[in-house]
Amino acid sequence: MIPWQTIDTVLLDMDGTLLDLHFDSHFWLEHLPRRYVELHQLDEASQRELEARIVGEQGTLDWYSLAYWRRELDVDIVALKREVQHLIGLRGDALDFLRWLKIAHPRVVLATNADRESLELKLPLTGLEPYLDAIVSSQDLGAAKEEQAFWHALRAREPFDPARTLFIDDNPRVLESAKTFGICHLLGIKQPDSRRPERELQTFTALGRFAEIYPAEVPETAMKEGFHG
Repeated sequence: MIPWQTIDTVLLDMDGTLLDLHFDSHFWLEHLPRRYVELHQLDEASQRELEARIVGEQGTLDWYSLAYWRRELDVDIVALKREVQHLIGLRGDALDFLRWLKIAHPRVVLATNADRESLELKLPLTGLEPYLDAIVSSQDLGAAKEEQAFWHALRAREPFDPARTLFIDDNPRVLESAKTFGICHLLGIKQPDSRRPERELQTFTALGRFAEIYPAEVPETAMKEGFHG
């Protein structure tokens, strides 16, 4: 499926691609609205209003900013995230895929909308960092991945040839943005959230497991390095 011999760069999303989206779904749509109402002693109508607002602002740079929500809601977002941090975890065979990429030697860049506070929470808990050549947050670039400005800024910061780049993301809007920019190889994710059903993407091929895109024969050296695809 993927012509690996032509791939120089692999751009990877974090939440919903490498990490199970269940943590974020639960936090933003359940835990945060409930704790906000408890902390400010508000009624259930206020909780529903916040839930609607959170959904309505998705896709904007502010939506991904913990500092924004801290200011808007007057709550310690990081502390509230730590209350449910036991839900943070890797998706399926994500770690095996990262191990294989390390052996296959393309440049691997985490291209995420998560802000730096989110990264500081999640990276130590998931062990992703040793497998990444670079980590770029939309916060660093001043634009969300849904915007063309993100891709132009990313290419200036981490030069890549769109024709020789693979990008994997669970968000169809982000994939459309990457396609508009000209990235050649694009893949989605069938089940970003382990607690929700699989879905098919209309425009993009969606992966169930990363093992689906390995070369026909995984190199013997990969097995010796502890690859378990």
